[in-house]
Amino acid sequence: MTQRDPRELAGARIAVVGATGALGTLLAAELAVRGARLLVTGRDPDRVDALETEVRVVADLGDATAGDAVAAAAREHLGGLDGLVNAAGVVAFGSLVDTPDEVVEELFLTNVVGPLFLLRRVMPLLAESQGFVVQLSAVVAEQPLPRMAAYSASKAALSAAATALRTELRRSRVEVYDVRPPHTETGLASRPLAGEAPRLPAGKDPTAIARRVVEAIVAGEHDLGPEAFA
Repeated sequence: MTQRDPRELAGARIAVVGATGALGTLLAAELAVRGARLLVTGRDPDRVDALETEVRVVADLGDATAGDAVAAAAREHLGGLDGLVNAAGVVAFGSLVDTPDEVVEELFLTNVVGPLFLLRRVMPLLAESQGFVVQLSAVVAEQPLPRMAAYSASKAALSAAATALRTELRRSRVEVYDVRPPHTETGLASRPLAGEAPRLPAGKDPTAIARRVVEAIVAGEHDLGPEAFA
């Protein structure tokens, strides 16, 4: 996309998917500090209810109807939607041959299929506002690791979708961000669907990652690989 003026976030209507997760919570907080009006989603009703924000929706990203619920709540309570930040995700470790079929399926349902279901339903709102989409992928999308084959593949698929949509939605003036941060200390690696995390180097500070992502939204930096977080 061509160079544009900085995006104003004060008053912007933004949905944060996976807002009960470590990074999602920080992203929501950073957006709120900048004056955004938030719609937050998560799977756990108690954790969603605990979030102090304008609109809360309990939804499972793997359910195709989650997008319908988000779109309906955005229209009813916010009058539309200016942005969507997808911070939901799951991880699994171990050799592919030892990874159960249902774990491979869950990785792709949560990390790829669910986000696409969601986008299909909220895209009309984003086209109306000429808004934006942020997909939180991961460094493994471009640097796949052994014993993380299915997870790496799911994140690469999410990044591929974001890259394609960036061109596909250009005429609608919807901006698409593909964010691939390095390993970050969110605690996700300690909660895998299966397997055990390998020994990992110290990760990035999630607060700094969240701040950098929001700065990218303001500036219009659509392609954030791991080097952008150095």
